[in-house]
Amino acid sequence: MSTERVVDVMSLAPVKVKPTDSVAKVAALMRDKDIGAVLVDGGGEMTGVVTDRDLVVRVLADEGSPSTMVSAVCTMNPLCLNPEDDVDAAIETMRAHAVRRVPVVDRGVAVGMVSLGDLARLRDPDSVLGRISTAEPNH
Repeated sequence: MSTERVVDVMSLAPVKVKPTDSVAKVAALMRDKDIGAVLVDGGGEMTGVVTDRDLVVRVLADEGSPSTMVSAVCTMNPLCLNPEDDVDAAIETMRAHAVRRVPVVDRGVAVGMVSLGDLARLRDPDSVLGRISTAEPNH
């Protein structure tokens, strides 16, 4: 097992929205913050996650409205990691569940997000994903 913990690699201060916020608001936040996932906060507790893929597959592909509420398209009760989890265990968990981003929760409170890019920067910074993940946004 590695000595690195999830807290050592995760992105801090995850962006959160309310279940009643619109998908248009979420899309704008993703654009403005250059992120691909936003946490859904149901009254101080993380209840879901919405990704850029969710917006495409569950809204655009179904000709949904920009006013659609986040609660209609997010993944409820998503897989989560703990900040003290071992990075190797986190990688195996992400692989087993085929997910690219996982919220990091400490005592019920979302404290971060860990992505494949975060892990690539740590483990293989010269890989294609590692290089993409460290590049400046091009928009």
